[in-house]
Amino acid sequence: MSHHHLIKTNLSELRPTQFSVGYAEVVKKRAEWRALGKKKSQELIKSHWFPSILGPEGNYFIVDHHHLGVALHEEGQETVFLTILKDLSWLNWDVFWKVMEFHQWVHPYDERGRRKDFKNLPQHIAQLKDDPFRSLAGLAREKGAFAKDLSPFNEFLWADYFRQHISLKMIEKSMDKSLIEAMSLAKYQKASYLPGWIGGENLEEKLL
Repeated sequence: MSHHHLIKTNLSELRPTQFSVGYAEVVKKRAEWRALGKKKSQELIKSHWFPSILGPEGNYFIVDHHHLGVALHEEGQETVFLTILKDLSWLNWDVFWKVMEFHQWVHPYDERGRRKDFKNLPQHIAQLKDDPFRSLAGLAREKGAFAKDLSPFNEFLWADYFRQHISLKMIEKSMDKSLIEAMSLAKYQKASYLPGWIGGENLEEKLL
């Protein structure tokens, strides 16, 4: 998409379409941002635009790059670029959210995997909560536990799978040990319904 289709706006104007992020990924993106330097960081801003849906009352709802958004906010970046994928501003709120969910443009589940009402979604990127299991899922994918998949919010499905079998206490005590466990869990046939599932050896499935 050419640059004349991009809209420059304040980061504070972006409305999230999910409740949480994996903060480990935010930390990684903050480090990458600081390593770029001033010139290259501004080039990144112009090339990593936020895909958005224009919603009721002129709100921009972003459907990707939530982790980058949190990282940029914490690094003090105030302006970003977005592009509008669809104009749904003329719909009432009830119909708007039905369309958003139909297209998988919203993930109405909180940092504990619980379904929530759309009206409770964060109003600002800074209000996104940390889901340690989403961090675990992201780290597991980077290690090759499952393949990168283009389906929306796929790593949240993996997070919920790991949530069933690994305790929060274990993650808080040692992410490294939790990652080893997640790598094994990702190979089981019981995980075959998940996007990007690769499988593995015929392991005895002694799930926690």
